[in-house]
Amino acid sequence: MPSRGMRLLGQLPMQVLIAIGAGVLIGAFAPHAGEALKPLGDMFVKLVRMVIAPVIFVSIVTGIAGMRDLGALGRVAARALGYFAVMSGFALVLGLVVANWVRPGDGFMIAPGALDSGKVADYVAKAHDSTLGGFFMGLIPDTLLSSQIEGNILQVLVVAVLFGVALATVPVAGVGERLLGLFEDLGAVLFRLVAILMRAAPVGAFGAMAFTVGKFGIAALAHLALLVLTFYATSLIFVLGVLGGVSWLAGFSVLRLVRYLTQELLLVFGTSSSESALPGLMQKLEAAGVPRGIVGVVVPTGYSFNLDGTNIYMTLAALFIAQACKVELSLGQQILLLGVAMLSSKGAAGVTGAGFITLAATLAIVPSVPIAGMTLILGVDRFMSECRSLTNFMGNAVATLVIARWEGTLDRAKLAEALGG
Repeated sequence: MPSRGMRLLGQLPMQVLIAIGAGVLIGAFAPHAGEALKPLGDMFVKLVRMVIAPVIFVSIVTGIAGMRDLGALGRVAARALGYFAVMSGFALVLGLVVANWVRPGDGFMIAPGALDSGKVADYVAKAHDSTLGGFFMGLIPDTLLSSQIEGNILQVLVVAVLFGVALATVPVAGVGERLLGLFEDLGAVLFRLVAILMRAAPVGAFGAMAFTVGKFGIAALAHLALLVLTFYATSLIFVLGVLGGVSWLAGFSVLRLVRYLTQELLLVFGTSSSESALPGLMQKLEAAGVPRGIVGVVVPTGYSFNLDGTNIYMTLAALFIAQACKVELSLGQQILLLGVAMLSSKGAAGVTGAGFITLAATLAIVPSVPIAGMTLILGVDRFMSECRSLTNFMGNAVATLVIARWEGTLDRAKLAEALGG
């Protein structure tokens, strides 16, 4: 019989944790070798992204077609968007308050004219493409199949909702049931494929972490340590305080939810991508008693509209840059900053590197803060991306359970079994 230690090593979360530690060591002591391992992380994330679009499509279609109550679908979507707006506001205000209290940018004494804006030119250009007008135009795919090919989560969501509604209301007797059964079988195969791909998670986490530390170096943290630590502490306050309070009101413990999602959280931390754990999150929430229809609607929508970690980062980083450049913002300017950040975080949904891009979009509308100041945090942005992704991930997990509880469809027995096990 294998020992307890051997059984522990055989579990995927422990393998991912060991791989992250090994990646940090390789990156720290052999930085060139660490940088060369970047393809391992990229390939794993690409493998997972390969199945995200079909998993979301099948989950939403089967959830809506099985729900049959289209009024309930509209109510779930409206409640989810309302919840996302409120939580985004909490995250933005928290980042603003902490930045004013800790003032991590004081002492830098940076002259705005000495900053090189060329290093962030690409992010500024992408920020111009992330306006709300472009966002709404980007909701509609060119063809029915192009959303699956391009992997745009919001486009997949739109097509899947329309297809699910059509399947639920098809007038020909028996057609809807036969197609629903087919999609349910396809969903079982897709989630089995996800389970197979997850076996490569330690390799992906190892490569991604080795590259991050090898490329940017642990020493890069020392210069901007107060900003990084402030961001991590603020995100922890948000998860334990705000999300913890919401979870308590909804009748479950956020700490037990963290334990339940340990494997997915380690994966997000190792790869700096919350998308890498999206299929696993959907599967686990369904296993915890959330109906498939609610999981299918709330989780994909939340990945674009419920970016709590990104919101905290935007107000905190914007005020850090202002403080470092000796630009004092009035209360009115800070409120403007908050409002712009709320809008730009939605406009850049689905854009690669959205955290840094939305920061550029926000600063562009507050001209007193130089966009070139983003170069100050360019070196440590990668170290903060893990925390952004983790906070975004937990925010969406809590949101899905809360919406299901709000709808009265959460299976409390399944939830208790999942979080207690």
